Amino acid sequence: MATQDLLWQVIPNPAAKTVKERTAILSSPELGFGKSFTDHMVDICWSEKGGWHRPRVQAYGPISLDPAAAVLHYAQEVFEGLKAYRHADGSIWTFRATANAARMQRSAKRLALPELPVEYFLDSLKQLIAVDGGWVPTADETSLYFRPFMFAKEAFLGVRSANKVNYYLIASPAGAYFSGGISPLSIWLSTTYTRAGHGGMGAAKTGGNYAASLVAQQEAYENGCQQVLFLDAQEGKYLEELGGMNLVLVTKDKRLITPDSDSILEGITLDSVLQLGRDRGYSIEQRRVSIDEWREGVESGEIVEAFACGTAAVIVPIDQIKAADFEIRMPEPEGERVALSLRQELTDIQYGRVADRHGWLQRLDA
Repeated sequence: MATQDLLWQVIPNPAAKTVKERTAILSSPELGFGKSFTDHMVDICWSEKGGWHRPRVQAYGPISLDPAAAVLHYAQEVFEGLKAYRHADGSIWTFRATANAARMQRSAKRLALPELPVEYFLDSLKQLIAVDGGWVPTADETSLYFRPFMFAKEAFLGVRSANKVNYYLIASPAGAYFSGGISPLSIWLSTTYTRAGHGGMGAAKTGGNYAASLVAQQEAYENGCQQVLFLDAQEGKYLEELGGMNLVLVTKDKRLITPDSDSILEGITLDSVLQLGRDRGYSIEQRRVSIDEWREGVESGEIVEAFACGTAAVIVPIDQIKAADFEIRMPEPEGERVALSLRQELTDIQYGRVADRHGWLQRLDA
């Protein structure tokens, strides 16, 4: 079925915010991340017999679920995260949405869910922007965060993949992630918990992976750290990823090193950063990296910088790694941090301040 076969129905929200109310929300210093939501959401049904059908834009609000809905019992769900950016001329663009759509398909396949066609994913963004485009903020470093998600809605307690699924798209205006300036992170190295194992769901963007990280994240807070870093589940010595971000190490001989395994979520921000690194002449190494290699690399002066990257924060420098029995403290940079330079370049592309030489941007309001 081609995208044009989806006949969209738009049901306006009778309680939509007024322009004045919306402006007050968007200009609030407390805007933050994921606190406020637009007036509408997208809902597309899927069934084993009917495929994808009944696409609609409707009022944002509660979703009705049968108590026996499969997602509540077997966690059959996946989600994505991406942003819309307001450019200086008022136009609205998104960044590498096709990559998000493809990653959602991979996640869905791993969770035995139907794969939403890429065209439907992209069309859902445009349909929501057509009615809620006014929610894309204009201030520096602000954006509209999209949260597409899909889950098993069938009321059935047998252990099998569901025959009825729904795809939804909601959106939340997001303020500047670092309202007081970017501060390097302190990372807690978890040696008690693992995020995912070989052959598991680590490469899928599903809520269970995030649920598994929360107790370790609490441990990080208790030790004065903002984020947690996981090691591999088999040997307990190879770097995986943070609770919700990918990791990159920078060497003095212009290499960007990032951990690679089948239990790490493929980061779209990470992939973009690595491409920008290639453009600058950096060698890229995606491979297994041990915590000892990191520690010894800092001690020898070979590893000069480390940073985390993801959709929400984009790129954040890492200042130190704390573990139960040791600590890695990153050296003070001699000049501008590579992390911050890459972050500036990436956000300049996203906001249309520099040329998009890789064709990553897609306009949503045209």
